[in-house]
Amino acid sequence: MKKFSLSTWLLFLLPSIAGVILFMIPLPIDEGIQIPIAWFASILSTLLEPVVQWVALVTLLFAAIGSIIFLFRPKEETFINNLFKVTPFWTVTRIVGAVFSILIIWQIGPEAIWSENTGGMLLSPTGLVSFLFTIFLFAGLLLPLLLNFGLLEFFGTMMVKIMRPLFKLPGRSAVDALTSWVGDGTIGVLLTSRQYEEGYYTKKEAAIIGSTFSVVSITFCIVVLDQVGLGNYFIPYYLTVLLCGVVLAFIMPRIYPLAGKEDTHIDGRPLDLEAEKYPENYNAVTHGLENALNTASKNRSIGKFFTDGIKNVIDMYIGVAPVVLAFGTIALMLAEYTSVFTILGKPFEPLLMLFGIPEAAAAAQTMVVGFADMFLPSILGASIESEMTRFFIATMSVTQLIYMSEVGGLLLGSKIPVNIKDLVVIFLLRTLISFPIIAVVAHILF
Repeated sequence: MKKFSLSTWLLFLLPSIAGVILFMIPLPIDEGIQIPIAWFASILSTLLEPVVQWVALVTLLFAAIGSIIFLFRPKEETFINNLFKVTPFWTVTRIVGAVFSILIIWQIGPEAIWSENTGGMLLSPTGLVSFLFTIFLFAGLLLPLLLNFGLLEFFGTMMVKIMRPLFKLPGRSAVDALTSWVGDGTIGVLLTSRQYEEGYYTKKEAAIIGSTFSVVSITFCIVVLDQVGLGNYFIPYYLTVLLCGVVLAFIMPRIYPLAGKEDTHIDGRPLDLEAEKYPENYNAVTHGLENALNTASKNRSIGKFFTDGIKNVIDMYIGVAPVVLAFGTIALMLAEYTSVFTILGKPFEPLLMLFGIPEAAAAAQTMVVGFADMFLPSILGASIESEMTRFFIATMSVTQLIYMSEVGGLLLGSKIPVNIKDLVVIFLLRTLISFPIIAVVAHILF
């Protein structure tokens, strides 16, 4: 291993340690357990409650108008052009997001759009979209701590012999997975999207990571379990979520639709497994350290750090927020005002009966409604008498993972190559694969 200066070592260690602390170390606070980034975002969100709706409105209008202006302009490789030059479908989505924001804030038009259970829930001063504006600010500005100073190169080299055979992923994806599992799935999606755009992941790898490892935070798991009145079962509950997560992470990359994604990078380069091998006279640690220190030595500019961070924030605001509001509101409208999800859940009733889950008819309607929002199944299931059924619903809702009011919307708003059809299929497959595991655990516990 070649020698590096002390300044290079510090440039690798200090930002990387700071990134791990901010994005991956859950801390006990009054509201429960949160990673520092999410805690900072919640504090700022509280401070900005009087104005955050208006910030969101201006941003969504800016995204829609900019996309209309750039729709017929030629494609150029500039930051502004890449920001606004999107396909007609995504231009329409941004327009819908802007229109919804106007209707929601002033409560005009159909109540189905702006009610407190649909768009109002997303764009209220304490709603998801409002919170995303603060989490995007901190995550976007500080993501370079994880990306630019060698942490991913170090862990990537160390973990490649685990991640590649088990999950068909490069070693660096272990950081994305860990960030999601102990931190927040939102940040995991953003981290994955950024690395895909920078050419570190293939289309297939980005789709696998984004739709398989973007798990909800521990804090949200606690909220879901408390909602169904089973807070004292947290340990077996979370262990079941972890078990399902690992099983799904092993199976999903090997079946449709993820198995069919192209193993090429965003610039067309094919996957090169040879690049993951250690050179002669190196082991995982020495090769990982050299890769990390080489990366750190190339990122000495403070100006570039902040420029990259600000670009991240703007990209998230313009690209992701309109999609979350547009698709999230539509999904919640279907859940609240139609029987679509109740009808779609009917086929699960005989399956629930087969596995001996009590009150199968009541539980069946929760099986699909989670596609709209992950919290809806636990709200609907809270009134069910059977503890076994409530445990099953709470565990299933977290394990299904793909929900349009957050992770689904974020994936669609990112450049990760998944579409709405992929997300529906992934959601249903995760449900069916998890079903027997959760049912068996529920029977053991109750």
